[in-house]
Parts: sequence; structure tokens; C-alpha cells
Amino acid sequence: MKHKIILDCDPGHDDAIALLLAAHHPAIDLLAITTVAGNQSAEKTAYNALKICSLAQIHNVPVAMGMQSPLLRPAHHAANIHGESGLDGPDLPEPDIELAPQHSVDLLIELLLKSEGDITLVHTGPLTNLAIAMRREPAIIPKIKAISLMGGAIGVGNTTPAAEFNIWFDPEAAKIVFGCGRPLTMVPLEVTHQALVTPEVLQRLRVSERRVACFAADLLVFFAETYLRIFGFVYPPLHDPCAVAAVIDPTMLHTHRMRVEIETKGEWTTGRTVCDIYGKPAQEPCTHVAYALNVPWFWDTVIATLLSYD
Repeated sequence: MKHKIILDCDPGHDDAIALLLAAHHPAIDLLAITTVAGNQSAEKTAYNALKICSLAQIHNVPVAMGMQSPLLRPAHHAANIHGESGLDGPDLPEPDIELAPQHSVDLLIELLLKSEGDITLVHTGPLTNLAIAMRREPAIIPKIKAISLMGGAIGVGNTTPAAEFNIWFDPEAAKIVFGCGRPLTMVPLEVTHQALVTPEVLQRLRVSERRVACFAADLLVFFAETYLRIFGFVYPPLHDPCAVAAVIDPTMLHTHRMRVEIETKGEWTTGRTVCDIYGKPAQEPCTHVAYALNVPWFWDTVIATLLSYD
């Protein structure tokens, strides 16, 4: 049986690969794509999602635009990583599909309320849309089967020394989601930094000469250049598809149950995911925090899915 998911994202180079993985993997039934401000503005991330879907001929999945700013803070986008468009690098044609009429928050609420409690939410951007949806309609919370999110870090962050970007962008939203009580898997930097885009990965994509696979390779080359310049990574980590992979086959991640709190008031630590590694998780809710990834399986899965597009 396929996993029904809603992908909430902020494309973004790695979000683009996550979207392509979710839309074409045989174990996934992608019900909707909801976008949010994060890597770029809400308008740009929604536009990027439309362009990706148009390129890959993903025409049967609604794409909705979501929140334009965090709950309580000004928006600080990641143009230094993803460029002014949010998806700099390869040229993409204008989209041939339009946005769904609903706002992302409304679409999340609608799909969850009419579901049978069988939808997993996959988040690869800030958690603003879901936090707003939970506050507006608490009845959706027990309807959520599970949440898989790329975000946070057990240790060092990538936006500040303490915080990873998706959580740092809207820590108040993250605090609401992490405290909702539904089964939650956090895929932190410690895992995504194992999913490195090596020359072998790029070669496996390019040798096919397939349009979507070559587009993905071009995206990852731009991503590699920014990661080398800003972080000194020889090979860039492919963050966001790891959260989709966690739904496709949860056994490919090693996780540990921990209490995770979100820091919202620290002078130097705002946005930190404070993981109680050694304590017993006596206090609910607890989070399944991933710490290791089956890397060969991950790349075989991502590449095979990208090659499955015409």
C-alpha cells in the first residue's frame, strides 16, 4: 500500500529533488504540494514548485502557496544558498500549470479533515503552514498519521552555530509542531550530511541523458558551488530528500527516541533543537531523531526515481 503524503516545501534546490522523489516513487501517493516562505519568498517558492512540476509533467497534484513570513519574526531568506530566484542555475521554462485556488493552510486543513487518518506530512521547509493550520483547526491534529521533517541538528547548526535553517527561520512554529503529540521523525543535519552529492552521483544522472535527471544534475552543480563557497564542503549534502526517504522505508534510518525542545528565547541559540540524548524520554511527546542513513540505498532510490521520468 502506498504512503499518502502531503509535501510542504520551500523550493530550493534540495526541495526540488525531494519533490521529484515524492511525485514518482512507487511507494508514495503525493496528494498535494504546499509551499511556504523559507529559502525564498512565498511567491518565489510557489513559482518554483510550479516550474518543477511543469518540467516533470506532474500535472495531477495541486500546488498551493502558503505563509509569507514566520509567526512572530521577519523573514530572512537563504538567497546566499539558493540564489535570488530560490532555484538559480539551470534555465527552466515558464510553468504550464497554475496554483490551486486554496491557500496552503486551507488545503492542509481540508485534506486532513476529510482523511481517514492515513496522511503523513513531509516537511522540507519552515513549519509555519502546519503551525497555523494546527492553531486554526485543532481537529486536524489527531488526523495526522505521522510527520517526517528535515530540520534541526543534534549538534552544530548551519545558519547559526546553534541552529539549522528550517527551525531557525520560524522557531515558534517548530515549537508548536514538535509539541503536537503526533508521531514525529526529525531528520537533522547529522543525517543529511551523510547524503553527499559526489561526482559519481552526478555521472549516474547525466549518463542517462534523460531531461529530468540532467536537470537535477544541473541543479546540484549550482548547489555544490554555493556549498563549497560558503561552507567549504567539497561535496554538498542533499538535505530534503532524506525526509521523503524516511517515509519510503523507515528502516533505512537509524533513530533514537528523544525529548526535543525548541529554543525560542536564547540570545545565541534561538532555533536550536535541544535534544536530550542521554535522558530517558519520560516526558511526552518524544521525537524519533535520526542519526544515521543507509547511504547506498538512499542514492539508489533517489537516482532510480529521477531516471524513471521520461
